[in-house]
Amino acid sequence: MDGVSTPPSTPSDTLRVDLLTREYPPHVYGGAGVHVAELSAVLRPHADVRVRCFDGTRQDAGDGVTGYEVPGPLAHVNPALGTLGVDLAMAADVAGADVVHSHTWYANLGGHVASLLHGVPHVVTAHSLEPLRPWKAEQLGGGYALSSWAERTAYLGAAGVIAVSAGMRADILRVYPELDPDRVHVVHNGIDLAGWQRPPAGDPEAERVVRELGIDPDRPAVVFVGRITRQKGLPSLLRAAALLPREVQVVLCAGAPDTPEIMAEVRALVADLRRVRGGAGAGTGGAGRAAHDDAGVVWIEQMLPRPDLVAVLAAGTVFVCPSVYEPLGIVNLEAMAVGLPVVGTATGGIPEVVDDGVTGALVPIEQADDGTGTPLDPDRYVADLAAALTAVLADPARAAEMGAAGRRRAAERFSWAAIADRTMDVYRAVLAG
Repeated sequence: MDGVSTPPSTPSDTLRVDLLTREYPPHVYGGAGVHVAELSAVLRPHADVRVRCFDGTRQDAGDGVTGYEVPGPLAHVNPALGTLGVDLAMAADVAGADVVHSHTWYANLGGHVASLLHGVPHVVTAHSLEPLRPWKAEQLGGGYALSSWAERTAYLGAAGVIAVSAGMRADILRVYPELDPDRVHVVHNGIDLAGWQRPPAGDPEAERVVRELGIDPDRPAVVFVGRITRQKGLPSLLRAAALLPREVQVVLCAGAPDTPEIMAEVRALVADLRRVRGGAGAGTGGAGRAAHDDAGVVWIEQMLPRPDLVAVLAAGTVFVCPSVYEPLGIVNLEAMAVGLPVVGTATGGIPEVVDDGVTGALVPIEQADDGTGTPLDPDRYVADLAAALTAVLADPARAAEMGAAGRRRAAERFSWAAIADRTMDVYRAVLAG
């Protein structure tokens, strides 16, 4: 164990909640890390919140945050074993909590063991489901069997399960039919509207950022943000991009590949796209910054700080989410908060975020039921995705109206204050038995 901090001083009758998570600032890789960071902040006025996270000591993280390293003997074995080692260390330290709340399979077994060890209810938030991500076997090998076992054990033993969308709730009950539906609650992800706000028109700092990244703010642009993983559907987007008008830029904020194989596939598709569009294939610039290339394809592989990402979104015309599996999609909320219309796949929780025809467009998809989410007719899906993007791009005034409607929808439906209240309701329900 590493990085133990002094718990905050709270009244003795205050509910203590221990949040267990792999990701926590500054080590945030995806939506789950964003969720836990925001959730912990909005819960603190209601409860004594302790955060237990991976990746060691957090500098200036504040009271109540404890970081853990993988135990030494497990540092160079299958990563799934290292994860379980961290979980056991977390579970030992949960003593004194009233509720333990885990996020993703990485921390689920820690919550389950803590519940058994200390006799407190365990709440799981479902950000994704291992059985619906079978491609992870490429990444984890035999560790995928361990991650699936850890998730299943935790879900079936949990006092309460929080689904981040109604679509996710349906998936949970389909994958784990033994669960009592009354124990599965819907509490959507939220968005920090103050942190995701379009900069003023003509803002010189925002323009400097996008131009340094290789983006021409005077050209229409499609923006994608996501990890390079099977579920995000990036290969389909790259094929669809070849069908877009030549003047449209394709901006890819895409990195952290799951495997070398999918990275090689994406590199090949980007090279093909540049050839189709007549570009010189500039690749990426120094320190991961994208270089300008005359094909209008900008690929930014490093994770951008939030102000830079806001500038990139604000320079776009439309945001695209081509995921084949997406329980909700915080990136869609972020884009909407900045005022971009969203074109997304009509799957998972995306239809609960994107109001079709009002804040963007939903692209129909027929998917395999083997857990991969693979389009049954990939060529049709690619064509439909390209058509939806082209329609939004063709009417900039309408796109701006959709973006403004998206900002309003994010504010009305996905505020963190409401999510804190609903989460506290779940805690009270599991404590009441």
